[in-house]
Amino acid sequence: MKFGGTSVEDWPAFERAARIVRSHNGARPLVVVVSAMSRVTDALLEALRAAEGGETGLGQNLVESHLGRHLRVAERLGAAARDGFGATVESARREVAEMLGAVASNGAPRARLRDSVASYGERLSAGLLAAVLEAHGLPAAHVDARRCVVTDAAHGQARPLINETWRRTRAELGPLLAAGRIPVLGGFIAATTEGVTTTLGRGSSDYTATLVGAVLGAREIQIWTDVSGVLTADPRLIEAARTVPRLSYGEAAELARFGAKVLHPKMIEPASERGVPVRICNSRAPEEAGTLICANSDATRGPIKAIACRTGVATAEFPSAPGHAANGFLRAVREVSDRHQATVHLVATAGDGLVLACEEAAALPSVLRDLRLPGPAEVRSDRAIVCCVGEGLPHAPESRDALRGIDSTLDWRSTSGNNFVSILGEDRVSTVVRRLHHALFENHKPKTDPAPHEFGA
Repeated sequence: MKFGGTSVEDWPAFERAARIVRSHNGARPLVVVVSAMSRVTDALLEALRAAEGGETGLGQNLVESHLGRHLRVAERLGAAARDGFGATVESARREVAEMLGAVASNGAPRARLRDSVASYGERLSAGLLAAVLEAHGLPAAHVDARRCVVTDAAHGQARPLINETWRRTRAELGPLLAAGRIPVLGGFIAATTEGVTTTLGRGSSDYTATLVGAVLGAREIQIWTDVSGVLTADPRLIEAARTVPRLSYGEAAELARFGAKVLHPKMIEPASERGVPVRICNSRAPEEAGTLICANSDATRGPIKAIACRTGVATAEFPSAPGHAANGFLRAVREVSDRHQATVHLVATAGDGLVLACEEAAALPSVLRDLRLPGPAEVRSDRAIVCCVGEGLPHAPESRDALRGIDSTLDWRSTSGNNFVSILGEDRVSTVVRRLHHALFENHKPKTDPAPHEFGA
């Protein structure tokens, strides 16, 4: 069970999380993964930037306000737990202040130090949630995730070393589970084989949860957030967006890749490799079914399950680039993207041309330089990607025809076996997504009712 930052943002949220854990604490063992309290990681990184500019006091004040949020939750606990966690906060305050001082003295922070500072959000929230669970009569045990998840030294975007993570996670958590305890560990944070703190990338606590769930062969991985599952579109654009009851692993991965906020792009792979279902749940409405992500899609819902979109994209269009879509080009795109910590999508256009779409617009010139593509490219900023997701869509020409009927100005292409993608001006996204959602999801009712929320099945 993984709880996101808004699911542990204050005392009522911690209490809700404890009630959810207690309602599922029975014959089957539980493991809990938790994010930092909402806004804490942002504050820690902002404090680093302030220290880099010589404003150490401002940085410490930013950190202090969020340490106070943790202490206000701890005040609701018994004296022993309150005092014990208070000592943990005091230690964190001192250590972060020392690191901010080092940054102020030495200039720009090293990536290693940045990971160390950013790790305190999850380290504190995991210890606090373990104390709250114990206060609710649950046998919780705080576990430092850095003793479980082992990575390379690519700070900020570290990659797990699967075999070592497998060995250490089972060694750390196995005895606790056998003793009937509930391990509680922070997501997002990890360590190298030498014990140096790393992080898996922003928003990656879901990834930690699916890694741990896959290692342990969990019956189900539950991601508890503040929305009722994966929705048919971004609810900030579409008020009528509704929960998708079931998605295949491939469909979920596609939605994550193209902007579904409730899904981290890396989270699906560990679960799909081990065949562990993932359920996206709402901690504020735990009775709702949410979305189940598993091996099979839901054919009764029609070919298109949801719409995702990415804004702030830069594109480079090559009118003629024969042969570059083969002969290792896709691998080269991935390698260059990793090198520049950028997300690049390859989209085929008419004839032999190519379109590269880069989500980190500032990185596109460097990406193009390293790819060494022939010929001039038309580079455009302020672009967006709209993606309609459904298993097997490229083999459903009637769906492509239907999309063209909704908006004839859009050119739909497939970049995988689960999508139709179109690139358009960023200023058109809201209008286009509304038009698509109305035509695809609001003009008819689902063929079947959502499945009941049966975690015990």
